[in-house]
Amino acid sequence: MTEDDAATALLLDAFGRIAGGVARVLDGLSAGDAGAQLDGAANSIGWLIWHLTRVQDDHVAELAGVEQVWTAGGWARALDLPFSPTATGFGHTGEEVAALAAVAVGDLATYHEQTQEATAAYLRGLRARDLDQVVDEGWDPPVTLGVRLVSVVSDGLEHLGQAQFVRGVLARRRDGAWSPIG
Repeated sequence: MTEDDAATALLLDAFGRIAGGVARVLDGLSAGDAGAQLDGAANSIGWLIWHLTRVQDDHVAELAGVEQVWTAGGWARALDLPFSPTATGFGHTGEEVAALAAVAVGDLATYHEQTQEATAAYLRGLRARDLDQVVDEGWDPPVTLGVRLVSVVSDGLEHLGQAQFVRGVLARRRDGAWSPIG
C-alpha cells in the first residue's frame, strides 16, 4: 500500500465510523425520541445528528471547493428550518434545537448518507502530501488540511457519542429502568 493509499484509507475509515454510528443511532428511532430533549436546553438526537452532519458538510465542502450537500442537494429548502441556511448549529438555543423535532428521521439519515458520499469522494482524491497544506492561517500554529479533517472527525465522534447516550437514556426511561440521580 502506498503512502497516499494509506492516508486515504485511514481517513475513509474514520469518517466511515461516524457514518456507521449515525446509521445505528437512527435505526428504528421514533420521531418522538429523535426530537426529545432531556431538559429544555439539551440537544436532541435529531439535532446532534443534523449538527454533526452540517459541520462535516460545511468543512469538507469548503476544503473541496464545492457547494455543500445541504444547499446543492436541496436539504436547506426541503427541511425549511427556522434559521439561516448557513447555520451549522454552533451557539443554538434550546428553542432552536427543538426545531429539529419536526425533521423526519429518514431525512436526517439520507442527508448524512449524501454528505458521507461527498466526503468519501473528496478524500479519494487526496494525496498524503496534501494533508500538510495550510488551510487556515487564523490560528497559531496555522491549521493544515490533515488537522482540519481530524478536527471534523473528532467533532463528529463526540456528537455521535452524545446521541448514543441520549438514545440509551430514552430507552431506559421507556423500559422503566431509569431513575434520576439526586
